[in-house]
Amino acid sequence: MTITPNAAPAPASAAGSFLLGGDLPVSRMGFGAMKLPARDWHGPACDPVRSVAVLRRAVELGVDHIDTAWFYFHEDVSANGLIREALHPYRDGLVIATKVGPGRNPDGSWQDPARPVELRAAVHRNLRELGVDRLDLVYLRRMPSQGSIAEVFATLAELREEGLIRHLGVSNVDAAQLAEAEAIAPVTAVQNRFSVLEHSAQDAALLADCTARGIAFVPFYPLGGSGVPADPALQRVADRHGATRAQVMVAWLLAVSPSILAIPGTSSPVHLEENVAAASLRLGAEDLAELAAPTRG
Repeated sequence: MTITPNAAPAPASAAGSFLLGGDLPVSRMGFGAMKLPARDWHGPACDPVRSVAVLRRAVELGVDHIDTAWFYFHEDVSANGLIREALHPYRDGLVIATKVGPGRNPDGSWQDPARPVELRAAVHRNLRELGVDRLDLVYLRRMPSQGSIAEVFATLAELREEGLIRHLGVSNVDAAQLAEAEAIAPVTAVQNRFSVLEHSAQDAALLADCTARGIAFVPFYPLGGSGVPADPALQRVADRHGATRAQVMVAWLLAVSPSILAIPGTSSPVHLEENVAAASLRLGAEDLAELAAPTRG
């Protein structure tokens, strides 16, 4: 009898896992879909065939958490449409998180923050575009002009009660706005800007609170948002490990808190492989101290 050896673990699994909302296990190494339609909000456009291939390869590498939004589009290509083309029907265990709150016109210009009726429409749009009956996780993305989020978050809580949403999250919020949302319905995840080079004491305090209470913390722009910076400390740590600066930035997030889920995004197959490989990079105390030093030059 021939014995077939067990398949090697998928690379993303090296990051460990997290239980979203108490019932959705995901790898802590995920994927962000924002850059699939275009490199930036206004272009240039990405090759949709390549973007579909990137999504399929991400899942092959063990990614089971994809972060998207209906307003991730460029001209007639949307992240949601690419996800559906690449992966539908979705395999068991694949978690797709999306966001509502901002609105964009067909020409790409931004609208005012969504009102309750517009939030409902955005949720239904995500359902249609992704081809699902229920959304795994929906974030309310707070716009800078918004203070209180109670009224709009209550709308998402109603949609959750109606069975259209499984779990709720909030994005771009402070501690007071998180508490405001939690007074209405359970919050499973927080998505704020956070990276090794861009985080404040307030950011760190919010992360610590989420960690203590089992709330996922999902940084957007984990690689800085406008290209990986040429930071000397990042380069020194990368050189020690034979890694890239981008890999060090992802590994730092995974090391900082067990509640952090990394979602680096790309439309490049090479960068996808590089990002997922960071799940195996373990930073030591010397690395973390160097990256935390006030003087980084």
